[in-house]
Amino acid sequence: MPSIDIQRKHGLGLKKARAVVEDIAYAMAERFEFESAWNGDTLLFERSGVRGGIVVAADSVRVHADLGFMLMLMKPAIEDEIRRHLDEHFA
Repeated sequence: MPSIDIQRKHGLGLKKARAVVEDIAYAMAERFEFESAWNGDTLLFERSGVRGGIVVAADSVRVHADLGFMLMLMKPAIEDEIRRHLDEHFA
């Protein structure tokens, strides 16, 4: 199963970083129709063909996602979209 694993450092602190991840997840959920829920400092997300989480720390965020077969061909586009959002909010 192909996976995505992207990490970014930030200087926002934990509380602000969680709020930013919440906003990003809301926008992505509307576009890609996935469900999400917090488990500690990890925002877990899932939809048909993808499952993963965004781990938020005081100085970094890490996105990990396992892609199903049908999304395997879209992996580069999905990674680009994640990187764009992370760079926009955590650069």
